[in-house]
Amino acid sequence: MNKNSFLLIVMIAFLVSSEKTIAQDLNFNDAWLFYNDVAEGAEKPDFNDAKWRKLSLPHDWGIEGPFSNNNNARTGGLPSKGTGWYRKHFKMDKNAEGKLVHIEFEGAMYDAYVWVNGNFVGNRPYGYIGFEFEISKHLKFDGSENVVAVRLTPKDLSSRWYPGAGLYRSVWLKVNNPVHVEQWGAYITTPTVSKKLGVIQNETTIVNSTNLDAKVKVTQEYFSPDGKLAAKIDDEITVKANSKEVSGTWVNVKNPEIWDTENPNIYKAVTTVSKNGKVIDTYNSTFGFRSISFTTEGFFLNGKKVRFNGVCLHHDNGALGAAVYRRADERKLQIMKSMGVNAVRTSHNPPSREFLELCDELGLMVLDEAFDVWKEQKVENGYNVFFEEWAERDIKDMVKRDRNHPSVIMWSTGNEIHEQHNKKNGWKVAKMLHEYCKEIDPTRPTTLGMNNFEAPYKMNFAAQSDIAGINYKPTKYGYIHETYPQLALYGSETSSCTSSRGVYHLPIEKYQKHESNHVTSYDLVGPPWAYPPDVEFHFQEQNPNIMGEFIWTGFDYLGEPTPYGGRDNSTNGYWNADWPSRSSYFGAVDLCGFPKDRFYLYQSHWTTKPMIHLLPHWNWKGMEGEEIPVYCYTNVDEAELFVNGKSMGKRVKGKDFTELKVDFLRYEPKIFNSKYRLSWNVPYEPGTIKVVGYKDGKVVNEKTINTAGKPYQVKLSVDRKEIDADGTDLAYVTIRVEDKNGNLCPNADNLVKFSVKGEGNLIAVDNGDQTSLTSFQAPQRKAFSGMCLAILKSSKTSGKIELTAKSKSLKTDKIIVKTN
Repeated sequence: MNKNSFLLIVMIAFLVSSEKTIAQDLNFNDAWLFYNDVAEGAEKPDFNDAKWRKLSLPHDWGIEGPFSNNNNARTGGLPSKGTGWYRKHFKMDKNAEGKLVHIEFEGAMYDAYVWVNGNFVGNRPYGYIGFEFEISKHLKFDGSENVVAVRLTPKDLSSRWYPGAGLYRSVWLKVNNPVHVEQWGAYITTPTVSKKLGVIQNETTIVNSTNLDAKVKVTQEYFSPDGKLAAKIDDEITVKANSKEVSGTWVNVKNPEIWDTENPNIYKAVTTVSKNGKVIDTYNSTFGFRSISFTTEGFFLNGKKVRFNGVCLHHDNGALGAAVYRRADERKLQIMKSMGVNAVRTSHNPPSREFLELCDELGLMVLDEAFDVWKEQKVENGYNVFFEEWAERDIKDMVKRDRNHPSVIMWSTGNEIHEQHNKKNGWKVAKMLHEYCKEIDPTRPTTLGMNNFEAPYKMNFAAQSDIAGINYKPTKYGYIHETYPQLALYGSETSSCTSSRGVYHLPIEKYQKHESNHVTSYDLVGPPWAYPPDVEFHFQEQNPNIMGEFIWTGFDYLGEPTPYGGRDNSTNGYWNADWPSRSSYFGAVDLCGFPKDRFYLYQSHWTTKPMIHLLPHWNWKGMEGEEIPVYCYTNVDEAELFVNGKSMGKRVKGKDFTELKVDFLRYEPKIFNSKYRLSWNVPYEPGTIKVVGYKDGKVVNEKTINTAGKPYQVKLSVDRKEIDADGTDLAYVTIRVEDKNGNLCPNADNLVKFSVKGEGNLIAVDNGDQTSLTSFQAPQRKAFSGMCLAILKSSKTSGKIELTAKSKSLKTDKIIVKTN
């Protein structure tokens, strides 16, 4: 018997012998065995897996690499295809016999087949949706070993971006009494919300899997954000044999603490099910008091008009791949909030449970999206393969799982769906999915992201959702609003500007591709449909009825390396023409989480706390005397630039314009005069450039960039000096190559080698370079634009982790992270 099996037995024995804590979810992430290939007979309990790799979840085998031109660059050039097997050996205590045991997978990529002790228990194709199977009848409770086996077969051309591969989200073993709360069974809404009064409505589904009717008492307790009991109510119901029944209650709460983007107050609901005076189940939920309203004049949160400063985010976390670590998503969302973001679109799939919990806690509104494709394919092995059989189940499960989250404000049934062109049947499919969502949750509107103009409006497609999402049509906002005045509108994908952090190409021009396989950070270049952020800012202001925007994208992501490699529906789905480009350039933040310059352009437009940003770097050896365009992104009144102490003049925000070269679809002028960025053309001379920001005539902030000397040292900083010793918590360490005065060396590409001691390990490295083919698992990384990243993961033992970074001829640095 191994340690994990022993612990599992102990926990299950406690659960089934306790009167008050009968049902509980047991984390099932440890002690798995993995094999990355075809394994005939691996579903059988006596299969010899002695040589299989031991690991803990979450696990994404694709991110382990290696990168290869034989893999599709549009999905990252990583081996996220093939067959992967997972097996887990465990024992059940005899006291668990007679209970209902489920195994729950929060996500498995993809086409999961599951066996328990050689018995097939179920299949779920869609890799982004959670599911569970009841396995009680297949388990042994006599102290002998049980085996669960999972086979995954992700295919090439199943996605338009990196999907990951494996058991990349958590797995749970759930022990319940025959009468219990159904999976995702509590549905909590707040039909009345005011500062004086809030109403909680709770519809909880109770399952009775016995052959006898069951009379039960359902007690609902509600706790305020500070943990105090806010309300309590009981309900008695009879659940007929082998059926379900809904316990419906409502209760008033005086002076509720409202959930909004500034004060994300979270309430807890505890549902207790009792029979004959004994507790037989408890079920915990979280929710928030908030009201939402969408009109043709805008979006209102708790009666206040709010615009979406939104971002689209893919599900991967860079060097960690698709594996879901709570801290990785927390850091990602915190970075977005610091940019001024208040809303997130989960493009183009249901997110993880942790992601939505974090959005609740951080006060981020969520557009929860179901599919990238319906029946008509984009890539040959996409969701279209499963749509007919699984779409209803998948979208209903998404809504059922996520409907208690106060952060979720819209259900998106699809993205740039090809059916938007189908005059005969497209609208019917859109209507069907809309109705599926409304059946499970009538309190939120449905939406669609549409990139075609004007077909979906003329063909009755757009009208099948409550809200029309418009992709990349800022110049048409006014026309659509006037022509279809009944539709509430927002920009569901905007801008699609591309860039590489710290890279600046001169002269400034909009090119299709650059020989370096990088894209200038002057925030100008994008594919044919794309445009600089300034253009969207302008047309949003011209059309105040538009509810805001979701930029493409907040973060870079793995795969889809536009403008390199290919385009949708071309090159037979493969994007390898510009290898080694293998990941996105779209993000305002790179794959490491390091802000690009564009991050600060959005921050200057979306935030009010005085800020100022200056670009480019000031290392232009060999270009002395040549003019360098200098940009300033700020939200203050005016800015003044100094070069080696000499003023280059003031620029006034909103009065002095910067000329941008543009060339995108449905826009005739090739020049856009932007009031959102300030600029100077400055003859280069080494030294210092400094920009000073003024508000009401007074200096409020400044930014200085020095010409850096030769690389002298590596310098480490960490996002958190203390993390949890839980085996999953992460610390992100930023590595900078600096000169002897502490200036970042912006062109440095020194190789940095890492070593780790203590209670943790180096789980991943990166540098944000979209063309690097170095493994994310390697203990070394070259700097890119002077920086790279190391990610540490804790063990389950308290202590400390010591990371040392060395680079040839440079001064070494180290950092210590405590684990508690």
